[in-house]
Amino acid sequence: MSKLPKEHQFLDLSDYGRPIARIIANSLKSTKFTPIDVTIAFVISGLIGVYFIFEGYYWAAAFFLIFKSILDAADGELARIKETPSYTGRFLDSVSDFILNFIIITTIWKLTDTSLALAFLAFFGLQLQGTLYNYYYVILRNRFDGDTTSRVFEDKTPIALPGEKQKNVNLLFFLYKLFYGLFDKIIYALDENASKGKPFPNWLMTLISTFGLGFQLLIISVLLVFNLKEFIIPFFIGYSVFIFVFILVRKTFY
Repeated sequence: MSKLPKEHQFLDLSDYGRPIARIIANSLKSTKFTPIDVTIAFVISGLIGVYFIFEGYYWAAAFFLIFKSILDAADGELARIKETPSYTGRFLDSVSDFILNFIIITTIWKLTDTSLALAFLAFFGLQLQGTLYNYYYVILRNRFDGDTTSRVFEDKTPIALPGEKQKNVNLLFFLYKLFYGLFDKIIYALDENASKGKPFPNWLMTLISTFGLGFQLLIISVLLVFNLKEFIIPFFIGYSVFIFVFILVRKTFY
C-alpha cells in the first residue's frame, strides 16, 4: 500500500526494499508480531551491521544495513495491513534511525583517519538531507490524502491513537524533538513556503529521494563492499550541497 495516491507516486530510490518489506509484512499480518516488534528488529539488524563494520566484514555489514532498511519499510507496511497506525511507532522509528545513524558515522570515524569535525559535518549533513526528503514527502502525503500519521510540522505532542499509551507518545515525541528539532527548523527556514507552492513534480521527488535513509545506507554499503570506507564521510559532506540545489529548484519553479 503506497503512502501516496497513484497519480502522485514517484520513483523513490530510497525505497528499493518495499517489495520485500510487503512480503515480510504480509507474512506477519496473522501473527502476534506488531509493527513495534519489526522496528526493534531493524534496530538489531542495524547494530549487527555496525558490528561487522567494526570487525571488517563489509559484505556482511552491507547485508545487515540493507536488511535494516527493508525492515524499516516493513514496520509501516505491517501497521497499514493491520490498520494499527500509531504515533509510538512513528516516533520510535525516527528516534531509532537517528541513533543508528550516529553510531554508524561514529564507527566509520573510528576506523578511518577522518577528523572528528568532519565526522560531525557528515552526520549533520546526512540528517539534514533526510529531513529535506521527509519534509517534501510529508507535504505531498498530506496534500493528496495519503498517509497522515506524519505531520508537516511536528510542533506539539499528538494525542495517542487507540491502542497506544499517551505516556509513550509523550516520551518518544520529546526524544524526536530533541534529536530532530534543529534540523526541522533549519529546513523550514530554508524553504518555509514549500507547502504553499505547486505540487512537486515526480522527477524532482525522485532526485530528492536520494536523500532518503534507504539510499544513504545503500551508498554506505557499496562503499564498504569496495573497501572505500574512507570516502563515506567526505561523500555525505559533499552531497549535502544538493540540499541547496534542490531547494533552489523548488523555489524557482514550483
